[in-house]
Amino acid sequence: MSKPLNALGLMSGTSLDGIDVAMLVTDGETVTSRGPAMTIGYDETQRGLLKQALADAVGMTDRAARPACLHNVESLITQWHASAVQKFCKSAGVTSGTIEVIGFHGQTVLHRPEIGLTMQLGNGRELAQLCGIPVVYDMRANDMVHGGQGAPLVPVYHRALVATVDERPVAIVNIGGVANVTWIGRDGALLAFDTGPGNALLDDWMKRHTGSNRDEGGTLGLVGKVDEAAVAQYLGDGFFEQALPKSLDRDAFAGISLDGLSVADGSATLVAVTTRAIALAADLMPEAPKTWIICGGGRHNQAMMRELERLLPNVLPTEQLGLNGDAIEAEAWAFLAVRSLRGLPLTYPSTTGVCEAVTGGILVRPV
Repeated sequence: MSKPLNALGLMSGTSLDGIDVAMLVTDGETVTSRGPAMTIGYDETQRGLLKQALADAVGMTDRAARPACLHNVESLITQWHASAVQKFCKSAGVTSGTIEVIGFHGQTVLHRPEIGLTMQLGNGRELAQLCGIPVVYDMRANDMVHGGQGAPLVPVYHRALVATVDERPVAIVNIGGVANVTWIGRDGALLAFDTGPGNALLDDWMKRHTGSNRDEGGTLGLVGKVDEAAVAQYLGDGFFEQALPKSLDRDAFAGISLDGLSVADGSATLVAVTTRAIALAADLMPEAPKTWIICGGGRHNQAMMRELERLLPNVLPTEQLGLNGDAIEAEAWAFLAVRSLRGLPLTYPSTTGVCEAVTGGILVRPV
């Protein structure tokens, strides 16, 4: 058995809400303990720069290129993450010298699995220098080199989290900017894929029409009326007919218009799109899950949770299992960093469509 390491995970997701930081003690196969976690929110200036980076990345075909604002934004993202590590250590009373490795996701600005392209901004070498800690980064690329979708990467951590859950199969749904699901069978078998839009479309809708970054608590979604024609248009997209594996870019459905709807009706409609797409995912699973565990920012939206409870059996927020649903993806990147150090697989044919189970990531040490 390998010695567990003190690992720190950093995640900035497609919801563009901030940097999640979480500590994990793990050997890359089991979780010894979950430590403190926190989120350092982005301000409006930072969020605006990230949205500009998303716009500048559209149409790119070289993941190493950094045209337009991307070079400067990458440097800023790296500095923001170094600052997040510093703030976390101060807040949690953690000495940086006790952190043995950082798992660094960076910021996804483009994900086009159909051409084998994914781009995350963030300089792992610079982060290692700024923090004085070894960093494992760029964990999606090797999967794509071997024919995978490059996403989702979290399933192997999901399996470790539910090791003590006896009733199988179980599904873990992460509702971030994009929603994804991990199905875990009776024998630990994994199946994973993106289900469809998560929070990104709803958050963008709210920002455009109210100036708010989200429908806080799902207040508007609870009172709005669903536009069934618009839902049918979204769910009629060819993505939902695709065979597995499959994954999505954050803005894959951004071209569909909800013009003419009130803010509340638009919110309710987008909630219906996300939740019904999740429910449709059950049709792609070998056996119906007995329990659906919901993590990510979407579980704070009561309209989403009520719809999921209506559509699916035994829906539980992660907190009912004693887990921090806001920290799971950051914890996963800490877990994946340790697996990378040990040369263990990060992805499998059943999670990303990779040709065989492969490891991934680049290790850099401060000099």
